[in-house]
Amino acid sequence: MKTRPFRTPYWEPGSDYVATIIRAIRPHLRDGDIIVVSEKAVSTARGLLIDEAKASPSLSAKAIARLWLPLVWGYLLGPLCRFKHPTMLRLRAYPAREGAAHKQVAISYAGPLHALKYGSEGGIDLSNLPLCYAALPLKDSQKVAELIQRRVGEETGRRSSVMIVDTDSTFSLRNIHFTSRPNPLGGIHYFPGPLFFIFGRALMLRQRATPLALAGAKLDIDEALNIAERSHHARGYGAGRTVWDVATNTETDVAEVSWEALKEIKHYPLVLARPD
Repeated sequence: MKTRPFRTPYWEPGSDYVATIIRAIRPHLRDGDIIVVSEKAVSTARGLLIDEAKASPSLSAKAIARLWLPLVWGYLLGPLCRFKHPTMLRLRAYPAREGAAHKQVAISYAGPLHALKYGSEGGIDLSNLPLCYAALPLKDSQKVAELIQRRVGEETGRRSSVMIVDTDSTFSLRNIHFTSRPNPLGGIHYFPGPLFFIFGRALMLRQRATPLALAGAKLDIDEALNIAERSHHARGYGAGRTVWDVATNTETDVAEVSWEALKEIKHYPLVLARPD
């Protein structure tokens, strides 16, 4: 499978993301291609954002931010999951105030079990967003994939398929695939919270990006996972893999990244996957 990423303008809330997809891929699209779309970009374009600065942290959220993250993840679970040293240092210095607000959002929108993860709690994502905004996961990813697939077919005349993906990890143990990301593609088992993530990382199981929806084609689940992972690597991380990376790349503080700064970064929310 060959993959080609496509750069587009940053998808702000209210962006006509379907029209942007069609403009970007129309000259290159062939029958049988798979259009792989970042869920995060779609969530942002649809305005599925929450301002964490307005959150009122509970005692549970404060405890997770001030104790669980810096101590348990920073010193015990981080090494068990084979995190790199810079990641563990960041976990140990987890910001108490902003972190508590984020964990409260995780508790409210994903549940307390998900809030125990070190990040990507229930599909909630902070990277490549300004200020204190967080993107919520799509609840209708299959409908989104079908909409894009239908519109692309109507306007280009090509028979292609569409896959929505998230960078949150799916682990594979032989032919058993599992993730802590809610609502994955059929064939992937969902387990909330950090336990199975820790299990997968500690045992060094095969780790790939998670496909969430597929329209216009039928793929073996292992093939879908391969396409999701290859597209993830082709697309890159935009302004940064984490909120700390985004702040570093835009030369601002974590809570002060602006829309304007993000627009200056190269973004690749689309990947065209083609059978070799």
